[in-house]
Amino acid sequence: MRTRVDDATDDELARRAAAGDKHALDELLRRIRPAVLSRCAKMLQYWADAEEACQDALWAVAKDITTFEGRSKFSTWLYRVVVNSLRQTYTKLKRKSLEHPTEELPQRPDPRTTSVIAGSRIDLLEALDKLERRSPELTAPFVLRDLADWQYNDIAEQLRLPLSTIKFRIHEARNAIKRHMKETS
Repeated sequence: MRTRVDDATDDELARRAAAGDKHALDELLRRIRPAVLSRCAKMLQYWADAEEACQDALWAVAKDITTFEGRSKFSTWLYRVVVNSLRQTYTKLKRKSLEHPTEELPQRPDPRTTSVIAGSRIDLLEALDKLERRSPELTAPFVLRDLADWQYNDIAEQLRLPLSTIKFRIHEARNAIKRHMKETS
């Protein structure tokens, strides 16, 4: 007998949703929305942008859930979806600001440009975007270690790579991120 969607874990809901269970997908999306929005708000800090990134991430989950194979935890798969959504939202915002520069100062300060924390997070998203384009194999280990706070062994197991390779890739990613941050400051 299958468990009700209310009693199922997120991993089970994801497996059931990947197999085509619409009720499981609806429940999964309902459950993960607060955590996804929280992650987006931590990186973007401007609420409207965080909500946009959250909606994009949830849409990507709904659209791509069939690619979740259940070999890893759903939370790992979701984290990648959220990071991709954050980078895409940031890229759209950056492109918009370049296409439509403003000569006037806003009536209210924009926290994206006045907050040191928000600025450093946006710089990090930009650095991640650059890292993904130049060395995509470095991005996942870096994100899992430095942003998701995973242990090295768990990352090696998840990515099916030797521990030494994971440590090297994280080291290289950190150096690339530092270089980018110095170049933009």
